[in-house]
Amino acid sequence: MRKSLMATALAVLVATTARAESVKVGVLNDQSGVQSDFAGPGSVIAAKMAIADFGGKVAGMPIELIAADHQNKADVGVNIARQWFDTDGVDAVLDVPNSAVALGVSSIARQKNKALIISGGGTSDLTGKDCSPNTVHWTYDTWAQANTVGNAVTKSGANTWYFITVDYAFGHALERDASEAIKSAGGKVLGTVKHPLGTSDLSSFLLQGQASGAKVIGLGSAGADTINAVKQAAEFGIVKGGQKLVAMLMVLNDISALGLETAQGLLLSEAFYWDLNDSTRAFARRFAEQNGGRYPNMVHAGVYAGLLHYLKAVEKVGSAKDGTKVVEAMKAIPTDDALFGKGAVRKDGRAIHDMYLFEVKAPSESKGAYDYYKLIATVPAAQAFRPLEASNCLLVK
Repeated sequence: MRKSLMATALAVLVATTARAESVKVGVLNDQSGVQSDFAGPGSVIAAKMAIADFGGKVAGMPIELIAADHQNKADVGVNIARQWFDTDGVDAVLDVPNSAVALGVSSIARQKNKALIISGGGTSDLTGKDCSPNTVHWTYDTWAQANTVGNAVTKSGANTWYFITVDYAFGHALERDASEAIKSAGGKVLGTVKHPLGTSDLSSFLLQGQASGAKVIGLGSAGADTINAVKQAAEFGIVKGGQKLVAMLMVLNDISALGLETAQGLLLSEAFYWDLNDSTRAFARRFAEQNGGRYPNMVHAGVYAGLLHYLKAVEKVGSAKDGTKVVEAMKAIPTDDALFGKGAVRKDGRAIHDMYLFEVKAPSESKGAYDYYKLIATVPAAQAFRPLEASNCLLVK
């Protein structure tokens, strides 16, 4: 009996030690709902690729990956993160689209001293008033999207805007940041209207935008909401009637869902495009082989690059258990990867890199699958994101 108890105790000790000597990361996003194409299973594939490219181990420890669906609900996302940190031994959470969920998980990561690397979440408050020493915001944010698109369109002469905005933290931040960019460029916002996440019929909102007489109708949404708005705007002949339709956040797979016939001429901003150079093309081909032929968008690329940089930081620290120390190392090490190039993670947790303004091609201009964009402008990393001196992040003060 004594030998049996000792053996059992030894087995438990070995199992506990094995768990303690691994690095565990979790992808948390919408796996099946309105934003599942925006991030979803593709982000899990990107994380697997990063782990494989890093060699499967970090600081001599195996890297484990898990994933969960937050259903675009802040309480669900926060509860999953809390269980991951308290019970499941997760050291870092990745992706987290839906800004309300991202803000909640950022707070929990800080409480539990874990790391959070956001790719899909968009609100610039994550590196502003709600910044955290445990959070890195990698891919894009509402300030960058608003200034890349809003500035360019307004300065081209389309200087009156009407916003159709999704009614949660992301939409509110995007409309706020876009309005500031438009006004600084000499434009004016004539009006706004808000709709719930996942609204299928946007006709009444579009008709209000059409009746406003604004030169531009700005879509302050993402995923299925933006796709529905563009489709229904085409049915109402809004663009043919002389108004511009501008997607403040739209990614590659959204264009696939719309088709070039409907999406042609749209202006949008992304932090990554598969056809920028040889390295991005090689990554896209590898990704597509694991994703049923579907190419990556900037959120998937951000999960990949952000996780690689996190693992470099863990290697430097020698452990993943102190999230603050790992994030400090992420800020100390210059960023350098095949998808985003050279950059840095600033004091406020903002990863800086180039942003791009694209125009969607006409069907006659496309040479094949996923050949969707014409590059209009490159915004250098130093200009692409809100300046540190304009930040209200306490880490900067």
